[in-house]
Amino acid sequence: MATNKNLDGSRLQFKPYKAKKGEEHMSPPQIEHFKTILKQWKNELMGEVDRTVHHMQDEASNFPDPTDRATQEADFSLELRTRDRERKLIKKIDESLIMLDNAEYGFCESCGLDITIKRLEARPTATQCIDCKSLDEIREKQKG
Repeated sequence: MATNKNLDGSRLQFKPYKAKKGEEHMSPPQIEHFKTILKQWKNELMGEVDRTVHHMQDEASNFPDPTDRATQEADFSLELRTRDRERKLIKKIDESLIMLDNAEYGFCESCGLDITIKRLEARPTATQCIDCKSLDEIREKQKG
């Protein structure tokens, strides 16, 4: 069982996929493997959203001391920014699930080549192969 730390700091538990010799890229077992990973990740993120809502409701206080109130507001602000990033990530996960259903998942949107299983396990929402992503990052650095 592998533990994969994702962009949001969550840790997904899954067994790395071992492709059989001659197995076609994005075969039905691979599709199921990635559906499981994506759904597990989404469920974990949705659980974080619920925990945040409950935490903010439970901890919301009107402190008489301005310093205490400012600290609480800063904490809530940080938590809300984190949840906003996770909301965007949930959207990307949903898009990846749709791509899986449409047989578009696992192929580079830039060059059309296969995205490796290892890359998809490391970043399940990847839409580019490592070469195209690296070229994009180089271009981005050059633009400044």
